[in-house]
Amino acid sequence: MKIVVTSSGTTLEAQAHPAFGRCPTYLFIDTDTMQFEAVENPAANAAGGAGIQAAQFVVERGAQAVVTGNVGPNAFKVLQPAGVPIYLFEGGTVRQAVEAYKAGELSASGGASRPAHAGMGSGRGTPSREEEIAVLRETARELRKQVAEVMERLDRLGAGTSTEGE
Repeated sequence: MKIVVTSSGTTLEAQAHPAFGRCPTYLFIDTDTMQFEAVENPAANAAGGAGIQAAQFVVERGAQAVVTGNVGPNAFKVLQPAGVPIYLFEGGTVRQAVEAYKAGELSASGGASRPAHAGMGSGRGTPSREEEIAVLRETARELRKQVAEVMERLDRLGAGTSTEGE
């Protein structure tokens, strides 16, 4: 079976990410062979509608189930009619999420687990300090990665890092 797990990284040992629509990476995993493909979430930095875009993306890529920490109502409205069940995972590595899924230890979500437009947080109202710190750290890590990639591209193009007129 092909499932998708929201992830903070690109390997099975990466931490599972608590948010569906704005996670940095999706790991599409064959639960029989444990072969996987890590795919950047194209909706992670969307100005709006990240949940809908993300849900459409995973459905189009053939996910038969989603394992995540939280899912909003808009994403749920896309996944449910597509026949893609959502399983909630409290935290740990992607591998642990898959193993819990395979063992039948995860509860299926009968609806959205966070309110619409929740942004950061856990869907239980105001995010805890620890949740907000974790999300902010992950966002900072991703931004550093993006800046490094832009700088590398500039260097390859011979543009360097200085601005005109310096």
